[in-house]
Amino acid sequence: MAVMRLDEASAESPGWETIEELFSVLEAPLLGYAMRYTGERGLAEDVVQEAFMKLHAQFESVEKPRQWLYRTVHNLALNQRRAAGKTVSLEHATDSDSATNANATETADTALLPDEQIIRLEGIGLVRISLAALDGRSRELVRLKFTEDLSYKDIATRTGLTVTNVGYILHQALKTIAKELAKTGVVP
Repeated sequence: MAVMRLDEASAESPGWETIEELFSVLEAPLLGYAMRYTGERGLAEDVVQEAFMKLHAQFESVEKPRQWLYRTVHNLALNQRRAAGKTVSLEHATDSDSATNANATETADTALLPDEQIIRLEGIGLVRISLAALDGRSRELVRLKFTEDLSYKDIATRTGLTVTNVGYILHQALKTIAKELAKTGVVP
């Protein structure tokens, strides 16, 4: 890692002249900060490392590296948490609305803040509604792929379809779900 100097006008602290010095001062606090969002030390370390790599790539143009790092760690950790939460159980996707509402509390992640839980539950509800726009076969293939985590080949074996047909149907199903979500203002 090349040593880069902060511009005199943008220096936040006289001791932070290089990215290495910034790393030695902020690594531990940033890890603690990232842990609050990721819940796992390994993921927090990955987030902090990625933030410093991004900073390294544009160090000369960042005016306030401390604030920039905290914001970047925050965003990366939230992205990590969103990515981890994207796989949602679809077992109740074909149930009636009342059953979906009754099961909503089962899917709440207690590690999330209340407003985050509401947003997540609303998102799950919107996905379930969009699944209703699919025909039964497409819903079943989506369930096999995302709930049972089967490969296209395994789905083909189980359903009697060709691997190519499974891929095509899943692709069309996901496009339909994306269109339905877009109607509600959600951009997948």
